[in-house]
Amino acid sequence: MRYFIIAGERSGDLHGASLVRQIKVQDTEAQVQAYGGDLMLLAGAELVSHYRDMSFMGFWEVIKNLNKVRNKLQNCKRHITAFRPDVVILIDFPGFNLRMARFAKLSGIKVVYYISPKIWAWKKSRIKQIKAYVDKMFAIFPFEVDFYDSLGYPVHYVGNPLVESIASWSGEKIPSKKPTIGFLPGSREQEVRASIPIIRALAQFYKDYHLIIAGVDNVDPEFYEELKGLQNVSIFFDRTYSILHSVDVAVVTSGTATLEAALLKVPQVVCYKTSFATYWIARLFLKIRFISLVNLIAGQEVVKELIQGEYNLQNLKNEIDILFRDNERRQEIKESYDRVENLLGSGSSSMEVALEIKRLLSGSS
Repeated sequence: MRYFIIAGERSGDLHGASLVRQIKVQDTEAQVQAYGGDLMLLAGAELVSHYRDMSFMGFWEVIKNLNKVRNKLQNCKRHITAFRPDVVILIDFPGFNLRMARFAKLSGIKVVYYISPKIWAWKKSRIKQIKAYVDKMFAIFPFEVDFYDSLGYPVHYVGNPLVESIASWSGEKIPSKKPTIGFLPGSREQEVRASIPIIRALAQFYKDYHLIIAGVDNVDPEFYEELKGLQNVSIFFDRTYSILHSVDVAVVTSGTATLEAALLKVPQVVCYKTSFATYWIARLFLKIRFISLVNLIAGQEVVKELIQGEYNLQNLKNEIDILFRDNERRQEIKESYDRVENLLGSGSSSMEVALEIKRLLSGSS
C-alpha cells in the first residue's frame, strides 16, 4: 500500500516517525512519502518536503507568509497526485491539512487524521470539514472523545503517543554539579528569538545555577550564538528528554513539551508570548481556560502559566524560586502529573493507529 503523511511541525514529525515504523511492521511492502522532518526520514519515509519550510506560528505570521503557504498547498497536491496513495494521513496542522483532506477525499483517496486539530480550543466550525472529508479520526486526549461525541462525530481514542515515546527512550542524563534550570524555548524561529533576552537575564540572576537550553536543528544556529559566551549556560541540540530528565526545574513554552515535562515528572513554569495582533485575535476566539496540555488534561491548574504580558522576567523568577524552595508545591505537582499520566493510556498509540489504518484499507473497519 501507499501512504502519504503530512505533519507541519516538530512534534508531528515525532509522532509521524513512530507511525511510519508501525506501518512498516503491519505492511512490509509499504511505500511511505511524507511532508515532515528528519525523524520520519530516519524511520523510513521518503521525505518530499521538510516542515521547517512551512512552520509558521500565529495568525499574523501566517498572513505574512500566505504566498509560501499557497505554494506549499499546490506542491502538496502535485505530490499526492503523482504518488497516488491509498491513504493520506494528517497530523494536526489544521489550516493546511484540512485543505489537503478535501483535496484527497475528492480525489477518491482515504483520509485519516492522527492528532486531532484542536477544534475544542477554537474554530469548532471545522467539524463540518472533518465530517465531510475525514474517514477516521484518532484522538490522543481523553476529553476529545466526549467533545467529538457531542458534535455527532465518533472518534477512536488511541492513547497519547508521548507515553510510548518516553517509554522507549534510553533515560540518558546530562551531568551537572549545580542546581539546574532547563529552558525549552520552542521549535520555531520566532519562539527562540523571543526567548533569548529572557535566557540571558536569567543567567545573570542565577549565576550559581546551570541553565540548560534545548536547541533544535531546524532553527538557524545563529539564533543561539549570543548565549554561547555565558559561562553558566549550556545548549544541547535535539536532546529534549535528556534535558528534562536532568534538570530540577523547567521553563517551557506552551506545546507538546509541557506534557513531556509532566511525563518526566519535572516541575515547570509554562510561558507563552506571541505577536500583539495574534494574541488579541486569539483572545476573541479561544474557548479554553488553559493553554498547557498538562493543565487541559487535568482540568485544573497543575502548573503556573505566564501568558503574554505576564511572561516577564520578574514573574518568571518568582515562579522558579517557588519551585526550588517549596517542597510541598513540588510534591503536589508531581502527584498531579501521576494522575495525568494515568489518564493517557498504556503507550501503544502508533501501533493502534497502524492497525486501524490497515483495517480501513482492507474494508474491515
